[in-house]
Amino acid sequence: MLNIESENGTPLDNQIEKADHQDETADENVEPFDYTHVHAVARIALYDDLRSAPRVTEIHPAPTAEFIESLASKIYEQAKNAGGTIPYTVIREVSENFIHARFAEATVSILDEGNTIRFADQGPGIPYKDQAQIPGFTSAVEPMKHYIRGVGSGLPIVKEYLDFSHGTITIEDNLGTGAVVTISLRAGEATDMPPVDQSSALHPASAQPSAMEPAYPMHEAPQQLQQQMERMLKSMGSLQQEVLESLKENTELKVENQLLREKLDKLTVKEHEGKSQSGMAMLKQIYQSGYHICNMYYGTHRDPSADCMFCLDILDNFGKKLVHK
Repeated sequence: MLNIESENGTPLDNQIEKADHQDETADENVEPFDYTHVHAVARIALYDDLRSAPRVTEIHPAPTAEFIESLASKIYEQAKNAGGTIPYTVIREVSENFIHARFAEATVSILDEGNTIRFADQGPGIPYKDQAQIPGFTSAVEPMKHYIRGVGSGLPIVKEYLDFSHGTITIEDNLGTGAVVTISLRAGEATDMPPVDQSSALHPASAQPSAMEPAYPMHEAPQQLQQQMERMLKSMGSLQQEVLESLKENTELKVENQLLREKLDKLTVKEHEGKSQSGMAMLKQIYQSGYHICNMYYGTHRDPSADCMFCLDILDNFGKKLVHK
């Protein structure tokens, strides 16, 4: 049988059993708390650099599910805008951990251009820091499980992802009381979440999200995709309208060209007819005056009593030849 020990040498199974027993004892002595609504204010401090004052955003009291979602979404948004690459899922898992502290003085610091995020509170702290990063270890009481998606696997999921992406997670005691969880990821090291086994063997009742909370909130990617599709459809509509207008103009130009061509043909025929008639009259006048108009004897006198068949041929075909040209 594999015997796993923690850093202090104590068998891990004994420590988990001891922790579970302490949690059961603590549940009997703890004061009642309304986990359905967060009455505290959480603060997010975004540091552009450590030499300047941070920009602080407050998350105001709200129903617990809404409060956690607003907190995680705002942290993710600010860290991403600062240049960070820590995924929303990782931020959400650590944000849910504030419920153990009853959200007492929940403070989040965003550092290192969004690649380091520190979660601090003034709750009871995390006494067994090594075990908290091992699947199956949890100190969540029953009311908390409605708002924690992966009871006993939240911080282990974070640790597995950060180990896979060459990042780090540290758990420390806060000054006086409480805990400080720091997650860090070097710029450019973000990868897709590795597959994590969240089987019901670890937490069968809480593996599925509660009906009080959606499985995962809609965040930026679907909204951006929808906006891009709307812009694309709008552009396609404008392009379609431009194509229709171009086709209409092209059709009108074709009709105008056809009408102009027909009109030009008519004018050409009339012009040829006019030239033919005036030329014919002149040739007839020359011929009747007693002169040849044919190529053979053009300009010479002819016998008025005898017709020249060459001249008559020209007079008969003059109009036809001119129009043909």
